[in-house]
Amino acid sequence: MTTVRLPLFPLNSVLFPGLVLPLNVFEERYRAMMRTLLKTPEDEPRRFAVVAIRDGHEVAPSAPGMPDPTAQPERGPAAGFGPDPARAFHQVGCVADAATVRERADGTFEVLATGTTRVRLLSVDASGPFLVAELEELTEEPGDEAGALAEGVLRSFRQYQKRLAGARERSLSTGADLPDEPSVVSYLVAAAMVLDTPTKQRLLQAPDTSSRLRDELKLLRSETSIIRSLPSLPSSDLTRGPTSLN
Repeated sequence: MTTVRLPLFPLNSVLFPGLVLPLNVFEERYRAMMRTLLKTPEDEPRRFAVVAIRDGHEVAPSAPGMPDPTAQPERGPAAGFGPDPARAFHQVGCVADAATVRERADGTFEVLATGTTRVRLLSVDASGPFLVAELEELTEEPGDEAGALAEGVLRSFRQYQKRLAGARERSLSTGADLPDEPSVVSYLVAAAMVLDTPTKQRLLQAPDTSSRLRDELKLLRSETSIIRSLPSLPSSDLTRGPTSLN
């Protein structure tokens, strides 16, 4: 078993390998994390792990925008996550490689990272200025019939996009815009679909690519059918730009 220790950044969303993650960092524990990442030699990756927060747990104030100066939030690396932080997070997450870590004049950070590898959370260390996790790297197994399943998912995904964008609009992605490698297809579709966090988490932790694609095929058919029956499509803008995971 290959393990690694990395800074841990919990989010109320799921990061998938290959997907871009923009972050606006102003909470002190995550500022400390970014200052540490900036010390990494330029020829080495600036890596941290992203895990989704379980339902019922709230991160200390860290939503986009300025925090309320009159609030008195709980402080410390594990603030908002209870006495055992590991229990507040889903157990499968994703390593993020920060291509850009830019410190602003006010000490906040603008970060642009990309998901790389799935990991399983083994333990969480809250003894420092930010959370650090012991993680097991997970390999991506193809499973059976991944290629054929990927083709079916892509066809269904195009129909889903058309329905979501509106019946009179052209699909926003053509065959040339979409990948054909099964694992990449599975992650792209999982990130692009309008799903709740538990469902996205289920897709992230699928045992292999084929299992993820089979689940996505069922979800796409179900969601497309539901959208078809709606009198209006208030979520149409979701297909008009890149997926934001933050």
